[in-house]
This record gives sequence, structure tokens and C-alpha cells, in this order.
Amino acid sequence: MSVNGIGAGYQAAGYETRKIQRNVTERNFADLAAETAQEKTAQDKIDYEERAFESIAPNAPEEVKQAWMEAAKEAGVNGLGMQKNGMLSHISQMMVERVERSWNGGDPNDILGSTAASALRAAKQALYDLDHPLAYTPKSLEVQQAKMKEREFYQAFIRKLEQL
Repeated sequence: MSVNGIGAGYQAAGYETRKIQRNVTERNFADLAAETAQEKTAQDKIDYEERAFESIAPNAPEEVKQAWMEAAKEAGVNGLGMQKNGMLSHISQMMVERVERSWNGGDPNDILGSTAASALRAAKQALYDLDHPLAYTPKSLEVQQAKMKEREFYQAFIRKLEQL
């Protein structure tokens, strides 16, 4: 319905425009799967060791970061138990320290501090806590292996920090 030709065919044209737009923007499953695979490949390139370090040591100096990266490469894991896919293999001592700091009113995102000495203290404390748990809790074989790798990381990290 129109008055003097105003608005004639508006609804039909609008419907057609939306229908064409929808057909243009629709994608088939193969296109979506290919895009998802490309995004996953790009995401796999993220350096999780660096991400883990930044999450607990935003104020640490560059030499501490280099020691962390070298220790992670040497041990094959990092101090947070973050795997190559970004998932956690277990609850690491650094994660426990984060929780304790948040409960006690400290900064859970700055465990290593702003100096090599503070990072060394934190790593030694994590290694001590790993070797001397407050209570025995049975662990699966996978978690036991992850804890051994975590121990290797702390030892390597401490060695590298002591060389600074």
C-alpha cells in the first residue's frame, strides 16, 4: 500500500535485500572448518612459556625472563605447569603460591618480584615446597611425572639465576 507512490514495494525490496545479504554471508561447513584450522594453527604458535612467565612476573627484569625461557626449554615444562596447548598438567607450586598470596592479601600476579634475587628466592621456595609438602595426597602417575618435570624446571631455573 502506498500514498502517491511513496513506499511502493518497500517491504518486498527490503526482503529481497536481506535474502541476498544472507546468502552472501552464509558459509558452508568446509569454509568454517578451514578457517577454524587456520586459527588453531596461529594459536598453536603462541609461546606458552612466555605467557606463563608474564602471568607471574610482570615486573621481572629481562635476564630473569631469559633464565625462565632457557629453563623451560631445558626441562620441557615451565614453572606453572602450562603445557604447549595452554592447558595445565597439574597444580604447580607457583599456582599454589598464587592462591596463598591472594588469600593473604598479596599480589598473586607478581610472584617472582622485580629482581633476580627475588626470583631466586621464589624459585627456591617453590622447590622446597615441592619437596616438602604439608600433607600427603595420593597422585596419579601422570601428576607424579609432571611434578618431577616441574622439579627439573625449578632446578634449572635456580642454576640459571645463580649464574646471573
